[in-house]
Parts: sequence; structure tokens; C-alpha cells
Amino acid sequence: MSAVPASRVVIVPGNGSGDVTRANWYGWLQEKLKEDGLEAVLRNMPDPEMAREIYWIPFMEKDLGCDGNTIIVGHSSGAEAAMRYAETHKVHAIVLVSPCHTDLGMESEAASGYYSRPWLWKDIKANVKVIAQFSSKDDPFIPWPEQQEVHKQLDSKLHSYDHKGHFMSSTCPDLLKCVMSIIKDRQK
Repeated sequence: MSAVPASRVVIVPGNGSGDVTRANWYGWLQEKLKEDGLEAVLRNMPDPEMAREIYWIPFMEKDLGCDGNTIIVGHSSGAEAAMRYAETHKVHAIVLVSPCHTDLGMESEAASGYYSRPWLWKDIKANVKVIAQFSSKDDPFIPWPEQQEVHKQLDSKLHSYDHKGHFMSSTCPDLLKCVMSIIKDRQK
């Protein structure tokens, strides 16, 4: 049996998160993964308020080191960044938390650049071995049909909820379980 390269987990936050180690579940997930001896990368992103693609995608490649052994966990704007990254880069997995595929009619979201052209769904699927998605029907920012369209286009493994909102709690045990499952399956 040949050795399986170690998985790296890169957590890409949503926009406006401030110190990402203290925002939502990001720092908690990083610590839990590190407790299991895994490499988990979480850094404050450039251009954190606007989350513009022209800054985030190069940062993901050069500074965060996303590559074919990486599991990218992207939340909100971070989910869109993960999808755009996977259009042109091979990664092991993307775990999308509260993703969308349009700017939702918001000028601030349109300015990010993620929605200015069609999504290359087939390229994303070709470049990623595992696609998981966490979506909640009561998300106050991302309408359910938006999230359903991402699921439909990517044929993602959908973790659907009725009561998780925009996944802004301080912990997310189901997300940790999902990431650990991806790692475990890779080692088989």
C-alpha cells in the first residue's frame, strides 16, 4: 500500500470576520484539528471586508498553500472563494458552508468579483475529489434556493439543517465530523 500524502485543512472565513481566530467556529475548528495532530491553517485574509477575489485567490495559493492535498473549508464568502479557486486548481476537497452562486442583488457582494462571470461547475468537479456542503433553510443571508442550486450544480454531499442560520456559532461539531471523515476516507 502506498503512502497517502498528509491532508492539510485550510479554513477560509467569511468576509468581515475581524480576527478570524475569534470569529464564529473558525478558531475552534482549527484547534480541534490540531488536537488530532493535523495541519490546520487559519489566517486573517487580505481585504477582509470586501473579500475580493483578486486578493483572496492569490492569497489562498501563495500564502495559505492550497494544493492537491488540501481540504478547503470555506464559509460564506470563503465558500465562493473555495469554488472559484477549485475552477483552476486541484484540491482534495472543498467543504462549503452557507455557499451561494449570485451576488443576491447586493452591490457589496457584486464588488467581490466572484459573480461577474458564469461558474465553471464542471471544472470544479473535475479538480476536486470530495465536495461537501453545509446549508440551513433558515439562513438569514443566503436564501435556500441559492444553496440548493450550488448543491445541484456540484452534486455535493449535502448536510441540510432547519435551524443553523448562517453557521455563526462558536462550535460546529458536525463540520468537524465531516472533515475528519474526509481525512479518514482518504487514508483507506
